Amino acid sequence: MSGEDEAGCCADALSDAFLEARERDLRERLGRRRYEHTLGVAGTAARLARAYGVDECKARLAGLLHDWDKGYDDAGIRARVEELGLAVDPYVFEEMPWLLHGPTAAAALARAFPCLPRDVVQAIARHTAGAVGMTDLDMVVYVADALEPGRDYAGLDEIRALAGRVPLEELYLATFRHVFLNLVERRKRIHPQSIEIWNYYLARSHDAADERKGRKGTA
Repeated sequence: MSGEDEAGCCADALSDAFLEARERDLRERLGRRRYEHTLGVAGTAARLARAYGVDECKARLAGLLHDWDKGYDDAGIRARVEELGLAVDPYVFEEMPWLLHGPTAAAALARAFPCLPRDVVQAIARHTAGAVGMTDLDMVVYVADALEPGRDYAGLDEIRALAGRVPLEELYLATFRHVFLNLVERRKRIHPQSIEIWNYYLARSHDAADERKGRKGTA
């Protein structure tokens, strides 16, 4: 019985049984390398959650499910968007449909498994492009997707070394910067919201640094 036919079987989305059932689903939905990536993201998300005081069970679950729709090609993702009735950026729909596997996965999983916590669903939706106003769980899953052990891009080890040593938002900003610059260097398209997200978190980083300086000045 496939995952999207099992809504009635979902008693507790944070239980080991639910997690194991979705792992079985993913083995069928994804190729071997993508499946191994999802396991890496789930484990990394759990470790980051422990380090930053985020719900570990939710982080592991969101990490496991984040690529639920990754098996669709561009045409398939566009059809998925229409099937689910999602409102998405028209430019992304036409030119960058591969970035929509997060929102489609979130919508499909929420429909199939109504017991999924809303914050888990949101973290799945936001893992591809990020967003302004990310929650701690959102940031954990985004960072885990980039830093899981199977990723071997240059510069990732330096960011991995920051985990647990800097605030979560700073870790997210460093990861977002790495992903952004990597796309630019590879001459890839950038999500239209990326500049807004970068400016938002950069301003917050500067404000946090000024606040720390202020506290030191009055100590």
